[in-house]
Amino acid sequence: MMYGRRKSDPGVVATKSANNAEPSAAEPVEPRTGIKGNVDRQSTRQAQDWESVSQALARIRQAAKLRKKERFTSLLHHVSVDLLRLSFFALKKDAAPGVDGLAWRDYETNLEGNLEDLHDRVHRGAYRALPSRRQYIPKADGRQRPIAVCALEDKIVQRAVAVVLNAIYEEDFLGFSYGFRPKRSPHDALDALYVGIDTKKVNWILEVDIRSFFDEVNRDWLARFVEHRIADPRILRLIQKWLKAGVLENGVVTDSEKGTGQGTVISPLLANIYLHYVFDLWAQRWRRREATGDMIIVRYADDIVVGFEHESDARRFWAAMRERLQKFSLSLHPNKTRLVEFGRFAAANRKRRGLGKPETFAFLGFTLVCSQSRRGRFLIKRRSRSDRMKAKLKDISNGLRQRMHQSIPEQGKWLKQVVTGYFGYHAVPTNSAALVTFRDGITARWRWTLHRRSQKSALTWPRMKKLANDWLPKPLILHPWPHQRFAVKHLR
Repeated sequence: MMYGRRKSDPGVVATKSANNAEPSAAEPVEPRTGIKGNVDRQSTRQAQDWESVSQALARIRQAAKLRKKERFTSLLHHVSVDLLRLSFFALKKDAAPGVDGLAWRDYETNLEGNLEDLHDRVHRGAYRALPSRRQYIPKADGRQRPIAVCALEDKIVQRAVAVVLNAIYEEDFLGFSYGFRPKRSPHDALDALYVGIDTKKVNWILEVDIRSFFDEVNRDWLARFVEHRIADPRILRLIQKWLKAGVLENGVVTDSEKGTGQGTVISPLLANIYLHYVFDLWAQRWRRREATGDMIIVRYADDIVVGFEHESDARRFWAAMRERLQKFSLSLHPNKTRLVEFGRFAAANRKRRGLGKPETFAFLGFTLVCSQSRRGRFLIKRRSRSDRMKAKLKDISNGLRQRMHQSIPEQGKWLKQVVTGYFGYHAVPTNSAALVTFRDGITARWRWTLHRRSQKSALTWPRMKKLANDWLPKPLILHPWPHQRFAVKHLR
């Protein structure tokens, strides 16, 4: 299918960037007036950009929806200056720079000229991807997770291309895939899992862990999967440039023949494409043809949970999945992939066999537990993973140590942001105890930090609790019950 530029596509309107705007006459005396004007013009420009871009994306989505087997042969022209500008403003302003050392604020000083030059290089084929800078972040188990930090222009172009490709693949991806997709969040995946276990005949849970997925992706297979839908050679070359750009570590650039570079902007989309063909389509077909009872599937990136009515189905699926992944250079982690008895009848069945309480399993930062409500009905409880909470509290202790000599209001504002962010994710029904534990842990560490500032400190616990109440949010449940939110988003 030839999907080219339409003559009616709106062009780029040349305007000054916000930073180069003429200052108002009142600005020397009232600087906020000029700043507000810049912000307003910037917001107006982004709205205009999005209007022009969204029209083109809508046409791509419609074509992808109507022609499931067609390949898109002309896409790069949709990577316009307008889309590059939107991609730039979507980046984090305080993100760590890549090997180019270029920060967001530096690029913004001559934004229009920089974007015009970048757009020209991309369309002439003169754009070159720079190596990513290797950075390590600690994991909850004490190990280090390698992250690839891209150069700023690579982030901009990757995000723009991802927006165009998402318009196509959002029509292809299946409903049980949630990771790194527009209008889908980790809580949507958690809700789907909760509702699936609660409404289907689920008695067994297969917790799937793919070993080093982002590092083991076979690039040859990935290229073949992308080419199922994308036939624009310029887009395909861009993807190959990013995959082969390499990683800079200790002054040496290395390039592996596999992997997608976890941490890059384009990596989540490529990972979803890979698993769509390797796992999703296959698992959907297996559920339809092989399963003898109910079966649910929830996938968030490479975190997968599969529920079964029958243990025999679970073990057959496990064996078949192991063979399926091996064909595409992937493998299951032997210690983290496990089958647990879980569901509304798990407690009674295990008691009848003389076993203990039902086992638990983890998904997206929560531990799921078989329990009962006050009325004796089956209830799935979600609790924050204790190992990750401990790791978070350790990070906060280090942060407090660095801020030891700041004023109490400065420390309080920072801690308020930290606790608000933690509660924003973890404040789900049945998790109140973990919220209280986390807040108490913050309070104790803050008191220890204040004690260390002076040998004559007399900060009593009543005074410390008042200080915590003044600055730290209360441990309140912020999220609705999964059934409520799931029913709103899935009207069926």
